[in-house]
Amino acid sequence: MNAGRIAPLALYQEVAERLRQRIFSHELPPGTWVDEQALATQYGISRTPLREALKVLAAEGLVTLKPRRGCYVTEISERDLDEIFTVMALLEGQCAADTARKASDADLARLRSVHEELERAASSKDIDGYFEANQAFHQEIQLIADNRWLTQAITDLRKVIKLSRHHSLFIEGRLEQSLAEHRTILDAISRRDAALSEGTMREHIASGRKALAKIAARKEAAV
Repeated sequence: MNAGRIAPLALYQEVAERLRQRIFSHELPPGTWVDEQALATQYGISRTPLREALKVLAAEGLVTLKPRRGCYVTEISERDLDEIFTVMALLEGQCAADTARKASDADLARLRSVHEELERAASSKDIDGYFEANQAFHQEIQLIADNRWLTQAITDLRKVIKLSRHHSLFIEGRLEQSLAEHRTILDAISRRDAALSEGTMREHIASGRKALAKIAARKEAAV
């Protein structure tokens, strides 16, 4: 055996990633029963790697394995979102505080560069571009904070949030509000004020949750 060889990505990991993207795009909407036989046939694989992939997604909270009933894409409730965003505010707030304490001048330059992408996307009303830049902005803060456990916890929770049927940036005025919040976070971090950075990040996360709640309330009222 050649100890220097790197094994290719395990089949079940590739299958898990394909299913993950189908769930995030809502091609497999929340509540959908996962037809294992159909998927195995579609991917040209046996059910063994498929079941291993589903176990991975279950550990991430993206699917739910129900005894004698099969596997379903997880449905996320308003209560779930309340609880997840509460935890997210704590975690991302801590990241922002750590970033304010640790950031070098070069780190801040990179963060400002990412923020410029937010500004450009917002000015052109490019919601998809803004969403991507928003993710990059938060990821840069996590990178500077340099706490892999915080980053892992945040990443896992963000995967579950993607199960929501709503997108907060589509609510009128939310994009502009979000941009203003990012400016405030960037300013606090640039001033290396850990307490202010934590507070503004928590407010930003809470504001995102309120926007999602408004969308859900409007859709409920329209039914």
